[in-house]
Amino acid sequence: MNDLTSPLWTNLTSRERITGTWRSALPNYQNQPSPCLNACPVNGRIAEWIGQVKKGDTKGAFVTLADNNPFPAIAGRICHHPCETACNRNELDETVGICSLERFVGDAALDQGWGFPAPPAELAQSVAVVGGGPAGLSAAYQLRRYGFRVSLYESKSALGGLMRWGIPAYRLERAVLDGEIARITAMGVDVHLNAEVGDADALAALRREHDAVYLATGASLPKKLPTLDYAAGWVVDSAEFLAAPADQQSARTGDHVLVIGGGSAAMDVARTARRLGRTVTVLTLEPEGSLPAQKVEVDEAAEEAIRFVSGAMLQSAEAGDGAVTLNCIRVAFSKGERPGAFRVDPVAGSEFALSVHTVIPAIGQDADLQRWAGLLEATGPVIAAGKDWQTSTPGIYAGGDVASMARFVTQAVGMGKEAAHAIARALAPDIARAVPAELPEVGYDRINIAYQEPHGRTHQRLTEVAERLTTFDEVQQPLSADEAKSEADRCFSCGSCIYCDNCYFYCPDMAIARLGENGYEVDPDYCKGCGLCVAECPTGSIHMAKDDNA
Repeated sequence: MNDLTSPLWTNLTSRERITGTWRSALPNYQNQPSPCLNACPVNGRIAEWIGQVKKGDTKGAFVTLADNNPFPAIAGRICHHPCETACNRNELDETVGICSLERFVGDAALDQGWGFPAPPAELAQSVAVVGGGPAGLSAAYQLRRYGFRVSLYESKSALGGLMRWGIPAYRLERAVLDGEIARITAMGVDVHLNAEVGDADALAALRREHDAVYLATGASLPKKLPTLDYAAGWVVDSAEFLAAPADQQSARTGDHVLVIGGGSAAMDVARTARRLGRTVTVLTLEPEGSLPAQKVEVDEAAEEAIRFVSGAMLQSAEAGDGAVTLNCIRVAFSKGERPGAFRVDPVAGSEFALSVHTVIPAIGQDADLQRWAGLLEATGPVIAAGKDWQTSTPGIYAGGDVASMARFVTQAVGMGKEAAHAIARALAPDIARAVPAELPEVGYDRINIAYQEPHGRTHQRLTEVAERLTTFDEVQQPLSADEAKSEADRCFSCGSCIYCDNCYFYCPDMAIARLGENGYEVDPDYCKGCGLCVAECPTGSIHMAKDDNA
């Protein structure tokens, strides 16, 4: 380090005073994960890409986002955003609108036609991906980035899986879905539509033809209530209802529709029925305020005059003259320790009845495991897979709803990414991405709030209720460029250095030197370990570490 002199009172230096001998701890510059990153289903570098939005580098933000998730415009619309729940800004005022910012970046990429680059080299190994939903598409994208030859087999007539057949257009515009899928297939993925891999023998044959197989066939078997006659004309399957065009949906539903279930699928069914002009009631086991659906979905459903009967269950159903009487009872609901596990205790004397015309149960779906019997082992309701997502058959990997009870789109995207990297490590270890080291996350106590101004969140605008019920157009409206910049400015950049020079200016011993874009360097001869640089760091990207050489 060059000698530093004071411009104020002398031309001498402090070089002769080795203040570093006073030290027991040394500042450590290390970008560490933010809570939002650890909570993100795809482990996206959220602080980094939001920092790029702050600087107006939207394309750079897209590149950073797409490193882990090829669907920013989709995720920005439908993700259950656990990142926002974990956001440190919650401790000051409101969480940063991470999802709305991701949508802003994703929409910009579609508007500008930004695509994905070709792989750096074409590899000889080939991988078959079975299932064209979020997990399969994510795996195909990451595998193609490495340069593997990828063949994608989809049983339906179009790619997208749940995103296409299970999420209504008022939440996910089809042009957005098509645009983000097209970017992946344009990388050179060999797509086979209407190509069902129907059983274990077909899957084994596919394994013999490829160096690896990734199975992502989702959960296709609807759970059923023992108290309903599913052969009755007034019972409609929720998955078939959501996948059908509007005229068929209308033909299957009477004037008053009862939806059974409290998850996202139930909200989608209920809100779709409202757009068909139906009166809708939702019956849920969970009490009010504890529904598994996202709160925003429940709130928007309530705005649309959907009635909720919560904390109750169906006991029996009786068809009459043009209507169905549903005999129900109130319940005490207890949530279990794992997804799908719960307990309900009927409350004696709380019976009541509902009269409706159509019943649509939407209580979840199970993976079809029987078709893989004899080839893949199961664990409970899903295919057994290890930490690297490899199944009991070497070379066959699985993810998404067929291998996990984590039933959100972005969780499936994350599983596809992880499996793709594991496949790459098995087939081409020299080029595969290493498993990142686990570092402690930066908590709110590490953020210097003196550098932050309280500033409420910029919320997305919603289409007025009267208008939204006449169309399947999207309800949530995008942020403008100015709103996105304002919202990005609220991010603390937890754990990520923003090169603000605070550490450099506040060091009393002039022991810190700028290294340009490479950050900063501490001179151990002069740092006395006072920790002032750590205290004045606004993002928590410096911490004091024990100095074993002191």
